[in-house]
Amino acid sequence: MSALEVTNLVKEYRGDGYVVRVLDDLSFTADKGELVVLLGPSGSGKTTLLSCLGAMLSPTSGSIEIEGTDLTELNGPSRDQYRRTRVGFVFQGFNLIPSLSARENVAVPLLINKKVKRADAYARADALLERVGLADRAGHKPSQLSGGQQQRVAVARGLVTDPFLLIADEPTANLDHIQAEAVIRLLRELRDDGRVIIVSTHDGRLVPVADRVVHMAPGGVAIEPERVRVRYAPGEVIFLQGQHAELVYVIEEGDVEIYRDVGDGTEESLAMIPAGNYFGELGALMGFPRSASARATTEVVAEAMGANEFRQGVEDGKY
Repeated sequence: MSALEVTNLVKEYRGDGYVVRVLDDLSFTADKGELVVLLGPSGSGKTTLLSCLGAMLSPTSGSIEIEGTDLTELNGPSRDQYRRTRVGFVFQGFNLIPSLSARENVAVPLLINKKVKRADAYARADALLERVGLADRAGHKPSQLSGGQQQRVAVARGLVTDPFLLIADEPTANLDHIQAEAVIRLLRELRDDGRVIIVSTHDGRLVPVADRVVHMAPGGVAIEPERVRVRYAPGEVIFLQGQHAELVYVIEEGDVEIYRDVGDGTEESLAMIPAGNYFGELGALMGFPRSASARATTEVVAEAMGANEFRQGVEDGKY
């Protein structure tokens, strides 16, 4: 038996005469020392699943077993005990108390437990702040910390009760790539403690460090874009840097320029793509936003298709 087993989980919401099924027969497992990434866009049920794992929501059907205990069978007092001692939470918006120092924010879950002495709570908080690299910021309030530092304080707070399960909801969403890298590295290191870490994200940067990836999509089904023939006039923009990537383009006629917007407001030309070649494949295949822009330099005719159809074409030797 795995340390965590989610089996046939269903969560439905009812309102105005219709039913919305957010989780549809979802199953996965995780072992001690594993980092599991729930990957999917907004509305795919990631936060709902985390709420069920944290015993804040009850599923409509199915089961969640942690070390042999089914969370769906816990009553009020036992659910409260589970939330206080067995699971730690890390929120997207940090949720730190502005008037408290980093040390006090980390210690809060222990301070509200009258069985833990104040000195012991602060000692535990100091040890965790050192673990996340913020020992020298223990006395700083949230307003004196960067976004990445606040998130690391939030991670330390989630660990203060030494939970078996640590769940994090979009922990890199509000961070730049440098701050996000530090948080990702920290989550990866925490696997060594033997706990299970569940992270929800739409950020593909977490996928390479995951031990398991649970792909989530609205209704549990990803819709593949239809293949279409497209035409562009000279100078017409095909897609812009930063946009969501769904399509791969195979040029039948004309030339396409790939360029990148530079921080000073200018453009940097990266490549000229002639007829018979393709472009836009990395963003579509990996689920990343467009890393550059594309525009037609001549009259362009191209075939635009989804990532799965393009991948099959590559395997068949078409591209």
